[in-house]
Amino acid sequence: MSFRPLSGAARGPEADCVTQTASTPASTPAPTPAAVPAAPRRPGRVHRAWFAAAVAFVTIIGAAASASLPGLLIEPLHEEFDWSRGTIGFAVSVNLALYGLTAPFAAALMDRFGIRKVVAVALLVISGGTVATLWMTQSWQLILFWGVLVGLGSGSMALAFAATVTNRWFTARRGLVTGILTAAGASGQLIFLPLLSWLVEHHGWRPAAVTVSLAALVVVPFVWLLLRDHPADVGLAPYGGPYAEKPAPVPGAARRALSVLFKAARTGPFWLLAGTFAICGASTNGLVRTHFVPAAHDHGMPVTAAAGLLAVIGVFDVVGTIASGWFTDRFEARRLLAVYYALRGISLMFLPMLLAPSVHPPMVFFIIFYGLDWVATVPPTIALCREQFGEDGAIVFGWVLASHQVGAAVVAFLGGLARDAFGSYDLVWYASGGLCAMAALMAMVIRRRPAVTAATATA
Repeated sequence: MSFRPLSGAARGPEADCVTQTASTPASTPAPTPAAVPAAPRRPGRVHRAWFAAAVAFVTIIGAAASASLPGLLIEPLHEEFDWSRGTIGFAVSVNLALYGLTAPFAAALMDRFGIRKVVAVALLVISGGTVATLWMTQSWQLILFWGVLVGLGSGSMALAFAATVTNRWFTARRGLVTGILTAAGASGQLIFLPLLSWLVEHHGWRPAAVTVSLAALVVVPFVWLLLRDHPADVGLAPYGGPYAEKPAPVPGAARRALSVLFKAARTGPFWLLAGTFAICGASTNGLVRTHFVPAAHDHGMPVTAAAGLLAVIGVFDVVGTIASGWFTDRFEARRLLAVYYALRGISLMFLPMLLAPSVHPPMVFFIIFYGLDWVATVPPTIALCREQFGEDGAIVFGWVLASHQVGAAVVAFLGGLARDAFGSYDLVWYASGGLCAMAALMAMVIRRRPAVTAATATA
């Protein structure tokens, strides 16, 4: 009798099972490893999917350092190079836009080349683009290094990375895991913002840029050595689901990403999801993450205190996002979105009245309230993409994320212009609050698709 591997699937280096018939003589030499185990391995006490989620969590934290720095750069770069806040805001807006526009192609590239390769290269690009800013002397170099390179790198391992890991490794608990991985970005903000603000205030912006570069570089080995692309690579079924062979690489990543876009763009739910998520980006990354520190500084608050408040937002963001993932597994996603956007809009309307030279209880309440809602919108948005578009849900979410970042980019730029023109950010806070109210209404218009939900819930 001969050894016969199960065809059509790949195995990772951890797989050590060999398919062998019972009648094989004991003296027969050991065969070369088969392509996959004959049957899926039984998971240990802790399913390896949770290990994959932990590696992804650490990786996202390392990359989050680059998202923590832009708001701290506006004043130092304005003072050193005499660049306008609008110019600096434009570089940040390019970064945010490319972060989003790269995401759908990154999701397709992960299907083609694997998660590890795409994410490792992305981290190296972030590290290189950040450290290159140390030698810039012209504003176009800021746009190239920080806007283009860091934007492309961070976009290649954005939330599409979290969605891909979740979809491949988990069938059950997807909402919870999405919330946990989304919260990793906030955890990175919590870790890096106080450190970066201290470096900027006491040693200048260059040591802070070096720190961001090293943070992206140090997590590359974690991705390359510890993360596997698919449960079948280690002979396991996804958590809570049946065993499935690893799919063959999907060629034509760009073509697939665009074809999914054209197909989704013919549906109303896509535009509603894209519109609500654009407002989400405008009211978080574009406005608060980019302009909260300089706005608070305008009112006499020290940069370290303002950055500390932004970091505290990250603390409650972790709680809010994980809770949102838990809620998403149990409640209707579109209703959750409506509640989240309505509460965010109300909080932003009050912010101009709360900014002061020192931190006081009403400001602390705003930080807690807003922090719980910061990216709580992500788990229900991913769930709705999966519900509406099935197997293409991760790529569709990449395009929805692109709209999120375009909204962020527009407000990052317009916020700087408004500050230059009016000497205040008040108009931008009020406008963002109104947009959030609009997003709440848009979320309620999205129609459910019960048939697709039932099919994809067990995919």
